[in-house]
Amino acid sequence: MEKHFKFTTSVIALPLFFVVFLWFVFWLEIRFGFDFIENGIYPRTFSGLQGVLFSPFIHADVEHLYNNSIPLLILLAALQFFYAEQAMKVIGYGIVVSGCITWIIGRDNYHIGASSLIYVLFSFVFFKGLQTKYNRLVALSLAVIVVYGGLVWYVFPSPEITGNKAISWEGHLGGLLTGFFLSLVYKTPEYKKVIKYDWEHPDFDASEDKFMQRFDDNGNFVNIPKSEEFEEQQGFLSYYTVNVPVNYEIVLNEKNESKPEF
Repeated sequence: MEKHFKFTTSVIALPLFFVVFLWFVFWLEIRFGFDFIENGIYPRTFSGLQGVLFSPFIHADVEHLYNNSIPLLILLAALQFFYAEQAMKVIGYGIVVSGCITWIIGRDNYHIGASSLIYVLFSFVFFKGLQTKYNRLVALSLAVIVVYGGLVWYVFPSPEITGNKAISWEGHLGGLLTGFFLSLVYKTPEYKKVIKYDWEHPDFDASEDKFMQRFDDNGNFVNIPKSEEFEEQQGFLSYYTVNVPVNYEIVLNEKNESKPEF
């Protein structure tokens, strides 16, 4: 089982490269006066389709970018470590599918930011962990919901997120649905515990086990019957007796050598 979870340089390199690239794009805007907002998703327009690919890399200000950077670092690292084979597919299809959902259901405004990808990662890690029923991945799911469970409230429209500094709840909802969908599509190995002892086998019969026979139904230690105890001891005798007579013949120990002549 341990072979499925191996720490590699990509666990650090992938999230670090992704976040550094986001900050690089934002630096280009500041340094050269670019305005990438119009390259975001504008729902139900042909030109707005470009934002399906570009919107996760565009941010309105430093606060917006900073708030997305920390969750991306953590969730991308978790995805790469626990789901290395599915990581790039989840990221790629997550961006495209969640972007398309936002393009369909979004309000008439530009939708930008990597928050939709954050919801894809959050949703995938949470639901896939529960589906595997493997204790480590279930624990990861619980950790994710404890740390980022509050994100769920931002997938619904409310006055707080539709005001002057509106948050794209449509992108959040699209990311959440996309992550759940991808958790069903991409299969993971069946994590089985390595069987080391006989009692771990599903067909183990405790009544046939010598050790288990020394305990009653209430778990109390009991002595086995004398006859069985004698038979058990017989199996460990280091010598055997027979009734056949044995005859011994004594042979002198003489060397077959010629005696020296004087």
